[in-house]
Amino acid sequence: MEPTQGTGMTDDAPVVRTTVQITPLAPAHPTAAVEVRRITMAPGVAAGLHIHNCPVFGHIVEGSVHFQVDGGPESVLRAGDAFYEPADAPIARFDATDEGVVFMGYFLLEDGQEPEIGI
Repeated sequence: MEPTQGTGMTDDAPVVRTTVQITPLAPAHPTAAVEVRRITMAPGVAAGLHIHNCPVFGHIVEGSVHFQVDGGPESVLRAGDAFYEPADAPIARFDATDEGVVFMGYFLLEDGQEPEIGI
């Protein structure tokens, strides 16, 4: 059972599945579509206080951000980290560090809904 070079997988287990995040949607969200966006923020760019009209999940592809939701603890998210921004919750920080950030955002949309961002 030798690891496959550079993957951490073995010949007996060529696929490894790891749960990164489980987030209950309370109240339940009637998702009709998911819009996926690849977003790039230059080094030092701060998104500023904002809200989304729908739940947003995402993960960091490269770089890092300072992240804080609705008065909760601040954290630094790095490549591979997942995040969740609840609908209508103030996002206090989503600020690129000095290395900038590329992330994927998954917007859970109701029937006929368009993703919107507000303050």
